[in-house]
Amino acid sequence: MQELTHWINGQHVKGTSGRFADVMNPATGEVQARVPLATKAELDAAVADAAKAQPAWGATNPQKRGRVMMAMVGLINRDMDKLAEALSREHGKTIPDAKGDVQRGLEVIEYCIGAAEMLKGDFTDAAGPGIDMYSMRQPLGVAAGITPFNFPAMIPLWKMGPALSCGNAFILKPSERDPTVPLMLAELFKEAGLPDGILQVINGDKDSVDAILDNETVQAIGFVGSTPIAEYIYGRGCSNGKRVQCFGGAKNHMIIMPDADLDQAADALIGAGYGAAGERCMAISVAVPVGKETADRLIEKLVPRIEKLKVGPYTAGNDVDYGPVVTAAAKENILKLVESGVEQGAKLVVDGRGFNLQGYENGYFVGPHLFDDVTTDMDIYKKEIFGPVLCTLRAETYEEALGYAMDHEYGNGTAIFTRDGDTARNFASRINVGMVGINVPIPVPLAYHTFGGWKKSGFGDLNQHGPDAFRFYTRTKTVTSRWPSGLKEGGEFHFKAMD
Repeated sequence: MQELTHWINGQHVKGTSGRFADVMNPATGEVQARVPLATKAELDAAVADAAKAQPAWGATNPQKRGRVMMAMVGLINRDMDKLAEALSREHGKTIPDAKGDVQRGLEVIEYCIGAAEMLKGDFTDAAGPGIDMYSMRQPLGVAAGITPFNFPAMIPLWKMGPALSCGNAFILKPSERDPTVPLMLAELFKEAGLPDGILQVINGDKDSVDAILDNETVQAIGFVGSTPIAEYIYGRGCSNGKRVQCFGGAKNHMIIMPDADLDQAADALIGAGYGAAGERCMAISVAVPVGKETADRLIEKLVPRIEKLKVGPYTAGNDVDYGPVVTAAAKENILKLVESGVEQGAKLVVDGRGFNLQGYENGYFVGPHLFDDVTTDMDIYKKEIFGPVLCTLRAETYEEALGYAMDHEYGNGTAIFTRDGDTARNFASRINVGMVGINVPIPVPLAYHTFGGWKKSGFGDLNQHGPDAFRFYTRTKTVTSRWPSGLKEGGEFHFKAMD
């Protein structure tokens, strides 16, 4: 059985704790590797080494740091198939979904090539008599990222790229459920020219997370995961004087207006609700059709589409729409929530509870589910299911539909499908959610904008990637400069003391 490592000072290093976590194959339920779980001492030593290496990297001009990112783009493209296969093998998502995972991370690295432009300061000439003022952005030192299982390439790259291109050293603590791709990315950064020690990948569990939160050298922490853990990390990190950004859970609503193209809306819901087995923080998990006729017609269009979905292992290639969920515990939690929906009175229109894949009986496959007549007091509405389950919450009016999305405790993403520009404009203006789609079901911003939710989906003042990332991973220093004049009449110079 393969035994994975940490990545420290530019090389693979075996763990010394004697503690390991099993890395599963979600399609078969078999253990395929073991990953070491670091001790506090191992984490602290890696941080100390990163702190030693960082000053030279921080002093490297941003254009040269951008060239490392440029080389990284080429290497990721070269190894796209290998990265996607490794990702699918541990996570379970299909190869196309895995390539999309890598691609969206790659786009942030492409954006980071232009770090020199993003790191420019401001300058004011002659702010006073003989006085100039200017500002500069400087790296924080050592930053850290704690990233989730559902995007083991994209989110580490979202964290690593901006932090490194700003001149910081970076400690990555990836999910122990699928750690291989982050280790592969570390190897590629070294090949791209990143100096040893600037990127450290430390595998671990809560002990490693707490060690990061309490380490005095770590200046900033980025996290993506569930809301309870986001609140914990944000609170403990801030109390230790760190800069922290945390992104938590979601319950994303898609409002379908009576004038919407219902075929387009139904197709969008299939991809947004069931793609990647629903294990996406930007998945649409609540459809809100406005009006009884709209709701009835939408359900009619959804049912045959859902019943045609093909569920299977990534090795089945293009014949599969989505794969297994990541762990047996995840499958159990999803099915418990489905049972609660039935018990609490929702109508289970498509029932995936009995799904069984021949030859993969021990895998973590969950059939697609569709609920109708969901109400706001039900657990399937209040909680993030993180599985292939779509809830339909009927609304009589646009205002009622808008209120459902606005009143939910999560505010990550939302969408509206309509042909009316005034309705769309009103929705985009009023909705208290961080990312909005208009006839776009999964409104994930591109790399040159920022990604982040509101309410209990996001904690901190700055979002991920885009300009916010360069603000988060740097400090601004402002300099006021005055030089005594030595100019005399006739062109001669002399020096005089400042007043």
